[in-house]
Amino acid sequence: MGKLKSKMRHNRALLSRVSMIVGLTVGCGVFSDSYAQQPEKLNVVLFLIDDLGWNDVGCYGSDYYQTPHIDQLAEEGVKFTNGYAAAAICSPSRASILTGRYPARMLLTNWIPDGRWDRKKHRLKEGRFVRALPLEEYTLAEALREVGYQTGFVGKWHLGGLPFYYPEHQGFQVNIGGNDMGNPGNYFYPYNGTWRVPTTPLQATWHVLGDGEQYDIRREGEYLTDRLTDESIEFIRKNQDQPFFLMLSHYAVHTPLQAKEEKIARYEEVPEADRQGKPTYAAMIESVDESVGRVMQTLQDLQLDDRTLVIFTSDNGAYYKASSSRPLRGNKGSYFEGGIRVPFIIKSPTQVNKGIVSDVPVIGNDLYPTVLAATGLPLRPYQHLDGENLIPIINSTGGLEREALFWHFPHYNGHPDAAPVGVIRRGPWKLIEYFDEDRQELYNLEEDLSETQDLSEQRPEQTSRLYEELQVWRESVRAEMPQPNLEYEGK
Repeated sequence: MGKLKSKMRHNRALLSRVSMIVGLTVGCGVFSDSYAQQPEKLNVVLFLIDDLGWNDVGCYGSDYYQTPHIDQLAEEGVKFTNGYAAAAICSPSRASILTGRYPARMLLTNWIPDGRWDRKKHRLKEGRFVRALPLEEYTLAEALREVGYQTGFVGKWHLGGLPFYYPEHQGFQVNIGGNDMGNPGNYFYPYNGTWRVPTTPLQATWHVLGDGEQYDIRREGEYLTDRLTDESIEFIRKNQDQPFFLMLSHYAVHTPLQAKEEKIARYEEVPEADRQGKPTYAAMIESVDESVGRVMQTLQDLQLDDRTLVIFTSDNGAYYKASSSRPLRGNKGSYFEGGIRVPFIIKSPTQVNKGIVSDVPVIGNDLYPTVLAATGLPLRPYQHLDGENLIPIINSTGGLEREALFWHFPHYNGHPDAAPVGVIRRGPWKLIEYFDEDRQELYNLEEDLSETQDLSEQRPEQTSRLYEELQVWRESVRAEMPQPNLEYEGK
């Protein structure tokens, strides 16, 4: 496997050099030219929060959750009000951020390793899917590392396990806390936990931070969100004199819901009728906001803030037992807006105007080409096939050519309102196709953000057009479809 990966990297390097030469020859090398002229390369910091809902931050409408540092990031950058995750669950959306591809194209459409399908209760057999981000994918981290960036991953990975599929196998030189688990056993030191292996009575035991010299400094009572922030700041300080890409992928605010007692107490003082979610969840969000503030302050102290691209987003909507998504319908796991619409903020040193609010629909797939364009690197359209460069929006110089977004989920996941579905959004229109019921629902999001009125019968022509477009897209990406389950016994 080591020789295979080495050969793959060699071939990728050759392809990259060829693409750069072709770009210069045909006049598409504007990114390479600007990159060469820059005295200092742009750094990149990507905050990826786990299970943070679209309106779980102040700048997206919450007056319950306290997020002054995230709000400031939006005031200084671009806030996308129609920002989406590529899936309503974690692993697929994370894979799309790193590859610029729809989950369906990679056959990575469910959380890893899954295990919630029931052969007696579910009408369909789930679509097949891979249990790790394939090594054949050329990640954003690999693209940046190839041109001299120091690449660091801190926090939740959940895209495969040992021996081949950790962050260090996908372009990250530093990996702190990233493993095959989707949540920590505990948010307080020593972060130990147990986890039942799906479809079996077996228990897996692990702790987020591994053994070894880099983990020797530990403090009793230490909080994981703080520790991951400490590690991120240390990475920035160590690499302040060279370009770096830091992906701070917090385990928060995923379950278990655990936070600092003094923070919880403040939210418990809020009358229950005025709460958007659980006080513990609110306290977890506050710690995440403090993390953003500490990292941004570090960039400012080191005089790096004026040459660092900062991105903030979430991998899917909020867990239904933790927070309300209203006015959106649904939560994590659902393909109503509450499951896939997420906070989406980008702050770039190149933008002229601050505090831009954009209603253009964007998605996690777009981050790969956007980072390449922002750092002056040539795009890799053969890799990020499903992403668009957002720099024209950020710099107020243009828009996007894309007209529709797509989702594909041929699985059952146990969350409320979840079902095997296909989804297309074109303009204000959103069509949801239910695979196990042979029906579609149509919503106009501009007039009905809460998706309360199904217009499929009132607008049959619109429904038919979107349904046909969704089918064509599925064929183009070779989406895996669920099949009839002959063992189904009904409800």
